[in-house]
Amino acid sequence: DVQVRQEEIKEELTEEDLDRRVDIYLTETETLWILDMPSVVVSAESENAGRVVERNKIYADMCKNRPGNDRYVEKMMQTINGATKNKEVQCDKIIMEEKGMTVTNWDFYDTFNALEIEPTSQAEGSRATTRKSSKSHAAKEQDQTMAISSDRGSIPSTMVSEGAVPARIHKEEECQSEAILTSENFQQDLFFMERILMENIFQPKLAVYRQLPVLTDPDVTSDTSGTVAAMKKSKQEEHDKEKKDKEEQKEAFMDSSVLSDLNQIPEEILPPGLEWLWSYTCGLTKGYSVSSMAWNKVNPDLLAVGYGAFDFKEQKKGLACCWSLKNPMWPERIFQCEHGVTALDFSTTSPNLLAVGMYNGSVAIYDVRSRNDAALLDSGESPNKHTGAVWQLRWVEQDRGATGDGKKERLMCISADGRVTEWLIQKRLDCTDLMKIKRTESEKKKLPGQKERKSEAPISQQAAGMCFDFHPKDTNFYLAGTEEGHIHRCSCSRSEQFLDTYRGHKGPVYKVAWNPFSTDMFLSCSADWSIILWQQDSQTPVLTFSSASACVQDITWSPKSAFVFAAAKESRVEIWDLSVSILDPVISCFANPGAKFTSVLFAKNTDCLLVGDSIGDVGVFELQNLAAPS
Repeated sequence: DVQVRQEEIKEELTEEDLDRRVDIYLTETETLWILDMPSVVVSAESENAGRVVERNKIYADMCKNRPGNDRYVEKMMQTINGATKNKEVQCDKIIMEEKGMTVTNWDFYDTFNALEIEPTSQAEGSRATTRKSSKSHAAKEQDQTMAISSDRGSIPSTMVSEGAVPARIHKEEECQSEAILTSENFQQDLFFMERILMENIFQPKLAVYRQLPVLTDPDVTSDTSGTVAAMKKSKQEEHDKEKKDKEEQKEAFMDSSVLSDLNQIPEEILPPGLEWLWSYTCGLTKGYSVSSMAWNKVNPDLLAVGYGAFDFKEQKKGLACCWSLKNPMWPERIFQCEHGVTALDFSTTSPNLLAVGMYNGSVAIYDVRSRNDAALLDSGESPNKHTGAVWQLRWVEQDRGATGDGKKERLMCISADGRVTEWLIQKRLDCTDLMKIKRTESEKKKLPGQKERKSEAPISQQAAGMCFDFHPKDTNFYLAGTEEGHIHRCSCSRSEQFLDTYRGHKGPVYKVAWNPFSTDMFLSCSADWSIILWQQDSQTPVLTFSSASACVQDITWSPKSAFVFAAAKESRVEIWDLSVSILDPVISCFANPGAKFTSVLFAKNTDCLLVGDSIGDVGVFELQNLAAPS
């Protein structure tokens, strides 16, 4: 560092001082080193040469001892020898091929027959050579055109027969096998064999479903008769022993009067329950949600299931599958739809027609007798088609009127665009509006002294329709559930006004269902976790059922009892018997982890329940120990 200090001038300079001669000497200041790089080279003649050579020798010895020494430390950092690595070189995969040919008894037979026609023995070959050698030159040329060499005239014919005949036979066999595999008779035989195998596999469960006795294999029974008899004997002994112990306990702890009352009670009173039989599922239905189910009106073994997605953000193509009891592992018909299926139903007058409603508002009709998955009719070209999801559709039989005889079947739909429509089936599908569901203001009680508020104008004048159901006796009347939580009773002959409005739900109404026996009662379920029982002439709920904190996706009445109905909630499916309890369900069955129940349907002729879930499975359950319908 260089510090410069200016000397202070104490006295002022006079003229003499200014005229005086002053000598100034310039000297060199000290050198300021900004960068100093010492040399790494030392002259051999310098004084430090010997010391530098000795240090270099010590460093060289230290470097020699460094490999393998884990204790070597340099600049306060420990160096560890790196792990050994194996270097491998990958070459192309060596492709090995095996070539072979299957030879059957028929190939041997045809080859030997061909060899018997032409001379193949060595003796005949030599005689043929002798004869050919005595022939003329022209004859030899003719023989040479037929054989490669006159000395081995029999060998080429043998080689040709050995090579060409099996190849020709193999080709014929391939053509014949292909013709057999593609023949209709073979396909039909495979179809019947598949049915037989499925019935053999599912025979015990199908017998339980149809309420028939379960058949046992006679071979297995005969082979294991001794074992079965021993097991029965041991079980009988255990049962007798338990019975004896119970009687002793009763005698020890109860008096004779109580014991006489207990003798009138059955020994085993089993609670109601659901027993899983099988599930309609396959690889195609995985990842879909079961949106709707419908039985065929003529064939009680044929079930139609619609698959879609309830999430608006995850919409994808849908499926409509027809399942049969004779093959629970694969659907009989598969109809690919461009959008998710939200509703479907079979026709009554034409049981082969299946109507399908989709998430984008389109309606299609399929023929289940045809193996072609193309729709017979589609609403894509209809100018009046729905602009919202078709949440429910149904074939309804209505009177033709005074001019016609009998009943006419009509296809009815309710959509999220707020319209209830009737579809006309002609050369193409077209619809007319039965009702445009208008929004209604909820009835709010006005407090004393409270001023009236101006009602805000709704975004849309129409309320989204979610479900409907036609009266079981008079199909001119129907119920319509809306997204705003109201249920309207409507008439097909009055398209401008509701007959009644039932207000009880706080969320969208997902399903309404008339009671098939007591036709003035109906049920409704909603996203507000509740199920409400209504009476047609009263706008006040009769009963409200709320057993779990989950939205109720679907409800359905039992076809055998006026008191029993099933409800599908997200986490479980419930069976209610109003003759037993109006507070709690008699049966509750919980869903598998990761699955949610979406729809329920009772079997027509048996005590079974079908439950659809959010992973594409339709479970078949047997209703056990339910009270007999009165």
